[in-house]
Amino acid sequence: MFRRNIKQAGVTLIELIIAMIIISVALMGILSVVNQTTVHSADPMMNHQAVAIAESYLEEILLLPVTATPDVSTSDRSTFDNVGDYDGLNEAPTDQNGTAIANLSNYSVAVSVTDVTLSGTTMKEVNVTVTRGANVSISIKGYRAAY
Repeated sequence: MFRRNIKQAGVTLIELIIAMIIISVALMGILSVVNQTTVHSADPMMNHQAVAIAESYLEEILLLPVTATPDVSTSDRSTFDNVGDYDGLNEAPTDQNGTAIANLSNYSVAVSVTDVTLSGTTMKEVNVTVTRGANVSISIKGYRAAY
């Protein structure tokens, strides 16, 4: 009679359970990273929108001339004719005529204008801060000299 040397192939039950545990732990780690990425995927878009709003306001303000004192006592931006008029402005984003911009009502714009001296030149420092809830707050500054 022939004697066969039969080697068993396969895994034991314990090896199978250990492999399943290792794979499930790795999979949970990967899925938690994917979940965090998905939850915060809109954050860069909101930050970019806030920067665009702040830049828009800053450009509008810095294109106006500088005068010694603000001459407008109203909050109607359509009547603002110099940089100082924007000091203390706090509103939801609107166009220059005061028309609300659709889908931006969750943002808030605050403007402050102060006098600073840089290199012996008196200038207006314009600080525009755009906020959206507690998560997004963007602040940019610009300077305007009377030349």
